[in-house]
Amino acid sequence: MHNAAYGPLARKEDARFIRGRGSYVDDIALPGMLHGAILRSPVAHATISSVDVTAARAHPRVEAVITGADLAAQGLAWMPTISADVQAVLATDKVRFQGQEIAFVIAHDRYAARDALELIVVDYEPLPPVIDVRTALDSGAAVVRDDLAGRADNRVFDWTAGDELATDAVFASADVVVGGDMVYPRSHPAPLETCGIVADWDAVGGKLTLWATTQAPHAHRTMYAMVTGLPEHKIRVVSPDLGGGFGNKVPIYPGYLCAIAGAMLTGKPVKWVEDRSENLMSTSFARDYHMHGEIAATRDGTILGLRAAVLADHGAFNATAQPTKFPAGFFHIFTGSYDLQAAFCKVTGVYTNKAPGGVAYSCSFRITEAVYLVERLVDMLARELGMDPAELRMRNLLQPEQFPYTCPTGWQYDSGDYPRALRLALDMADYQGLRREQAERRARGEYMGIGLSFFTEGVGAGPREHMDILGLGMADGADLRVHPTGKAVLAISVQTQGQGHETTFAQIVAHELGLSPDDVEVVHGDTDRTPFGLGTYGSRSTPVSGAAAVMAARKVRDRARIVAAAMLEVAEADLEWLDGQWRVRGDPEQGFGIAEIAMAAHSSLIWTRRRCTTRRT
Repeated sequence: MHNAAYGPLARKEDARFIRGRGSYVDDIALPGMLHGAILRSPVAHATISSVDVTAARAHPRVEAVITGADLAAQGLAWMPTISADVQAVLATDKVRFQGQEIAFVIAHDRYAARDALELIVVDYEPLPPVIDVRTALDSGAAVVRDDLAGRADNRVFDWTAGDELATDAVFASADVVVGGDMVYPRSHPAPLETCGIVADWDAVGGKLTLWATTQAPHAHRTMYAMVTGLPEHKIRVVSPDLGGGFGNKVPIYPGYLCAIAGAMLTGKPVKWVEDRSENLMSTSFARDYHMHGEIAATRDGTILGLRAAVLADHGAFNATAQPTKFPAGFFHIFTGSYDLQAAFCKVTGVYTNKAPGGVAYSCSFRITEAVYLVERLVDMLARELGMDPAELRMRNLLQPEQFPYTCPTGWQYDSGDYPRALRLALDMADYQGLRREQAERRARGEYMGIGLSFFTEGVGAGPREHMDILGLGMADGADLRVHPTGKAVLAISVQTQGQGHETTFAQIVAHELGLSPDDVEVVHGDTDRTPFGLGTYGSRSTPVSGAAAVMAARKVRDRARIVAAAMLEVAEADLEWLDGQWRVRGDPEQGFGIAEIAMAAHSSLIWTRRRCTTRRT
């Protein structure tokens, strides 16, 4: 049974998914529930002269209409972003991107709510939109964030990493310098399920319950407490099954707060679920990096240094999901897997009239952009030198004996055998065979390209000593309980969005405790039932919360040793953990598993010893 946790296992959660029994936010239906819809701006940049909701409020199936002015009267017109900026919940002064939220209609069904949007009249005075990040810092560019005191341009931040002087010296002495401009365009995570929320306000108990599409339930609860002023323990956030996230469900969106305000205003539950167009138009994007990179090398192909200058398009509000210390994410891992003398990068964040965001999509924070830059530069250098791209990489990879290694921009690499990894990849792909095929095809006038990239990823963002988001340390927890019958319940702070946490974490605990994964239930996504943590994104669930689960399981196992010693009437030091049981050293036939120990822990010691004696007899 101890080994049952190893190897492939049918996913525990699939039993409900393949039967169509998953429970998503849009499946939530509460008595008397109302439905919300958002009026969005058709223009990217304009002053708002007026918002007339008279006709919408007169609609027979409309319960309420909320405007920015209504929220401003309650001090709720603006909300904090996870990058310590502020973002309009509903626009009051002007709109700053196409699709920005203007008004929130609450009606008896979603169709009436959508119909009533057509009855709202908004008077816009268009302003020049700031679209191109390359000209957004020009002196004549319109200022996107004129709501910020003293703001005279569209600069969000300037951030650097590495030694600029040392890097300039390396480039000055290099035989070869190759560079180029690269654009990693804006893309969208586009999860199958869009974003949504159901807000239920209990005015008598002062309790707010939210069912929301969130990858970080506890972080969201903290932010809701900050915005609304409600005590955090009076807010419950439940993130049920998620139909994908990819970073898109990390931030808090204005629609969430509008539903909360609507529930408090009407005294009834309010559901808001966006459609696909809204998701693509207004929720967090990824990428949008405009990069200039350069690589310095000797004529024989030894790479000496790298430098980069980046314009990061952050949209109308700085709402990127990055650790506080790293406003450009982990872009400074752009040194890649290579042994360099020096490197330097400068990233400038810029406001534009686009939707805000910048999330860890399909990789940790901005590492994809970093790898794209360095690997393009290595390919450009290979062409300049007339070298095979694989040979150039192999010549410059970090060697096993160099680990642990600190790169020129401060990243610590703990271990690795990069040359072996590249050799294995080339052998598996039959690289030499591909090159021969390429030559043959080109001789016939056919094009055939061969792409090669070496990717150093950083996962498991943390610990809190080095990383936080909005002041909240990037740590996660696990709470493990074993019932008298030996069945275990593990509560984790990370939230699955399709990765299979209910299976993976059950295997982790089962392996540590000698149980079957079927006997371990994994609870997640409910702030009332799980420990505090920063959630799921940036490939951190298993490295961080998985490690917490291991530590919790080992603590349970150590406590079980105390009970087992009493059961067997031996000293704790006389026991060893072997094949999923605490066994007597030198007499391995005498031992008990976690299930037997759990029952004994809830029984009287006399009864337990009598039972153990009977079993041995």
